[in-house]
Amino acid sequence: MAEHDLTEALQARVLEAIALRRPLRIFGGGSKDFYGRCNEGQALDISGHSGVITYDPSELVITARAGTPLHEIETLLTQHGQMLPFEPPHFGPNATLGGCVATGLSGPRRPWAGAVRDAVLGIKLLNGKGEVLRFGGQVMKNVAGYDLSRLMAGSLGTLGILLEVSVKVLPRPAQEITLLQETDAETIQHKLIAWSRLPLPLSATLNHAGRLYLRLSGTTEGIQAARGQIGGDLLEDNAIWADVREQRLAFFTDEPLWRLALPSIAHIALPGDWLSEWGGALRWLRTDQPAAKIRAAAATAGGHATLFRGHDGSGEVFQPLPLGLLKLHRRVKHALDPHGIFNPGRLYAEL
Repeated sequence: MAEHDLTEALQARVLEAIALRRPLRIFGGGSKDFYGRCNEGQALDISGHSGVITYDPSELVITARAGTPLHEIETLLTQHGQMLPFEPPHFGPNATLGGCVATGLSGPRRPWAGAVRDAVLGIKLLNGKGEVLRFGGQVMKNVAGYDLSRLMAGSLGTLGILLEVSVKVLPRPAQEITLLQETDAETIQHKLIAWSRLPLPLSATLNHAGRLYLRLSGTTEGIQAARGQIGGDLLEDNAIWADVREQRLAFFTDEPLWRLALPSIAHIALPGDWLSEWGGALRWLRTDQPAAKIRAAAATAGGHATLFRGHDGSGEVFQPLPLGLLKLHRRVKHALDPHGIFNPGRLYAEL
């Protein structure tokens, strides 16, 4: 793995941008540039700031620079029988650790192993004053008080430049299998609710067009016992989970594509083609319904909606914030980036 510490060079670029009041557009591998709003700042590529800094498999923590390719980290972990618990999507071969944290996107295992933010233990950050700061640590007990480390997850580079990230890792399960059941949508939902109350080794669900896919992960004995309870046809391999994570299924080819985070039992009566993950808590929707209608329905159901793909980046992408929450976001942004140079407008026009 290539190792390059570009902290001083990045710090110089930030200080220059502050002096000139010139916004910066931070990016790494560019695999998730489609996500969020457009930012017209001067390009600042951090992909060269790379390399694993520390990794002791017995400690279940890896620390790496933000530009480190995600596939290199996952290859290293696999060699030691470990994995990133949140199963992050790559959306391209150049995905980086920093981009993974900045977008905050998790894959099929998220409800059972935690989100990106749950795995982030500590960070090294270059803020909007040109200062290099450290937050959190490399063990869970150090994560206390105002947890600015986890605040970086999903911030899309609007609060600072991630330099290093310490992430919790987990052992890979001894075995994984995928089961398939075919039935109607209402029956599927009832089953998922019932199974959520049982100590089953579920690690992923996928529900689309009357087909329910279930992944079981754990010991051979535990999986066989759960299979007896759940039933279904055994698939030959588990390839579908990588396909849904990377959005290679045919469902994801049409746009616009909406991402709705909802209570798993919520019901939304919107026309369109639906695909759900996470036991019903994550739902993808292809529809021509107005954005306001989709977001209102999501809010009424206790969730929120994001226009994930199929936009020009100039309008609202994320669910609009209530005034009080927007004020809080502005205060946090001003505290870490007082001159507003980091990815302005990437999350919201007001930030």
